[in-house]
Amino acid sequence: MENQVHQFQRRAMPALLAVLISGLLATTSAGAATPGKGWITVGDTAYTHLQKVAPQAIARQSQVVRTNDQAGLVAAERVHLVQVNEEEMLKLNESIHHELKRCGGYMYHETEAEGKRVLAKLASPPSAATLAALARPSYTIDNQALVTPVLSQMQASNIGTTITELSSFTNRFYTTTGGSDASNWLKQKWAGMATGRADIAVTQFTHTGYNQKSVILTITGTDNPSEVIVLGGHLDSTIGNTGETSRAPGADDDASGIASMTEVLRSMIANGYKPRRTIKMIGYAAEEVGLRGSQAIAQNFKANNVNVVGVMQLDMTNYKGSANDIYIYTDYTDSAQNTFVGNLITTYQPTLTIGYDKCGYGCSDHASWTAQGYYASMPFEASFSQDNPYIHTVNDTFANSGGQANHSLKFARLAASFAIELGSDGAAPPGGTDKTETFTGSLTSGQKKTFGPFKAAIGTVVSSTTGTGDTDLYVRKTSVPTTTSYTCKSDGSTSTENCTVSMTANGDVYVLLNGYTASSYTLKVTYKPQ
Repeated sequence: MENQVHQFQRRAMPALLAVLISGLLATTSAGAATPGKGWITVGDTAYTHLQKVAPQAIARQSQVVRTNDQAGLVAAERVHLVQVNEEEMLKLNESIHHELKRCGGYMYHETEAEGKRVLAKLASPPSAATLAALARPSYTIDNQALVTPVLSQMQASNIGTTITELSSFTNRFYTTTGGSDASNWLKQKWAGMATGRADIAVTQFTHTGYNQKSVILTITGTDNPSEVIVLGGHLDSTIGNTGETSRAPGADDDASGIASMTEVLRSMIANGYKPRRTIKMIGYAAEEVGLRGSQAIAQNFKANNVNVVGVMQLDMTNYKGSANDIYIYTDYTDSAQNTFVGNLITTYQPTLTIGYDKCGYGCSDHASWTAQGYYASMPFEASFSQDNPYIHTVNDTFANSGGQANHSLKFARLAASFAIELGSDGAAPPGGTDKTETFTGSLTSGQKKTFGPFKAAIGTVVSSTTGTGDTDLYVRKTSVPTTTSYTCKSDGSTSTENCTVSMTANGDVYVLLNGYTASSYTLKVTYKPQ
């Protein structure tokens, strides 16, 4: 018994002392942070577990909130605003991780006022002004010529390599050296992949209160860069209260999501893909402790009026625990965008099966974007009750997901189709002025190369080539031309060719170059963008 008392004193006294000190330092201002304490908004299920591990943590405010769920799986959910100290929050983490075998269930806030603002947003539908400012993109699927080559070159083995590399850090907890090192590693990896692409930049987003940084890769859009598509996953890992030497490989949660995005990036670059809209790929810090990294970024984007037209979260992609291949989570996400995501799967991966489920309040970083009024979706590896049983333990390894990344490849292809379909559309430049795109290269005898689609408005599309040897030019509206099926062709005995097609309605135009003999070419396509 005496030994047990000593153990209790050794373990509990530092935490109790910290609570006492923080109580002495507490400020009475609801708008200011309290040293040693913070606020969380927490869903009903997680709140039940908080009351078990910290009975003194009582909700300051509770609110029935909208979940955005249009599938009838959730009518409403109560979310509670509670002040907690670090010890209580870590106990909540451990309870959720070990008893519910899941992530999240809450969002962290520095102040009471911030937490109340989040509750108010969740409880109230968006205003007409907000909806007008966030006009929906077209969810038409019409960029197969761009999407298909990217998807066909993606490989599970590349994803597996990245999972192995990232999960080799002792842990990636947001307060540890490993957590910071993992962020730096990801920045360097993405930057190295983007070498030679002036339109791609990789930066780190610095957060307040901890050293781990989020990593943001930006592919700037060619003609509509102010509209942004976001792909995200979290780079941190946990086994609960994680110290420097605690092993938390996090291979599935969420090295798999980061690795899926990385393969999207690799294949886009390999295919020379350049989006019209801006695409951002984000590795979030501190997801496991209340979505802190993604909240800070989503709030920053909102404060700076960044026009994010679509968000997809990849959190755990490599453990196939359920019958269907991809589960689309319907709560705290956007119904119309979820329908688009389902259509992408049916179009580009028709052999896959789709399931639908819910995960409750604050279960991953998509909730941070939803809280700011952006359109967000989260496709997931399994149904909520059948996700990876090894997460948040030392056993969340690549081997325990089967030692291969075939399941993650499905999500990588989905993310690529999402980013390219949205990224290849966009509004016309101011004034509706004509745009000229120029391409250069060479062809061997008999080699063919396709360009497009060019999203042309009513008017004319003028295509021309110059160069050496003999290049023939074929142009077609709506679909890719062949040497026997086209709207216009120019096949003289040199590489100087011209074609003009008239557009009586907005539509797609494709160009085919055929090397009649070995040749070099400069192709110019001039059109009025939609």
